[in-house]
Amino acid sequence: MTLKILGKPTSINVRKVLWTCVELDLPVELEPWGSGYRDTGTPEFLALNPNAMVPVLLDGGLVLWESNTICRYLAGRQQRTDLLPADPAGRARVEQWMDWQATELNNSWRYAFMSLVRQSPAHQDPAALQAGIAGWHRHMALLDAQLAKTGAFAAGAQFTLADVVLGLSAQRWLMAPMARPELPAVGAYLRRLNGRSGFQLHGANGMP
Repeated sequence: MTLKILGKPTSINVRKVLWTCVELDLPVELEPWGSGYRDTGTPEFLALNPNAMVPVLLDGGLVLWESNTICRYLAGRQQRTDLLPADPAGRARVEQWMDWQATELNNSWRYAFMSLVRQSPAHQDPAALQAGIAGWHRHMALLDAQLAKTGAFAAGAQFTLADVVLGLSAQRWLMAPMARPELPAVGAYLRRLNGRSGFQLHGANGMP
């Protein structure tokens, strides 16, 4: 049975899952839901995800939401211990950076992204915008330091699921219309990721 993802191809969280499927060589059907597509507030969708958010994964009778959880499930399903290690310490290092992306890094860019990219009228306070940009840069500098330390990828020398979620976030930071500091390790990281077909399809594809 073909996996089905409910979501829109421009969503950064949907693209996490789509990129993961490329890494796993998994065929997937994308059913468009979300802003500009089918309404996630309908009873039909809410029965699958009461948060009314994309993506949702349908795998036979299994229904999953939360993009990072879906990525972890798919890697485990395919027994890809290169992407999500089986040993507790190795897995924890990968999940640490995945969780940091979902909580700390995501929250740091929210106001600035809504203001600069989405041009939301509710996010145009100059002081809040400057604070948001500064926070975004500070978190990206933390990632830069980690990448400089490993010399390669977020959790170490090998590409893992942490790089799927962080690679998309780093690309969003690079594409946002704002001045940004020079972060050489992040720049090298993005060039490294550009050698992967999944990143070319769902990361470096012109969509922040």
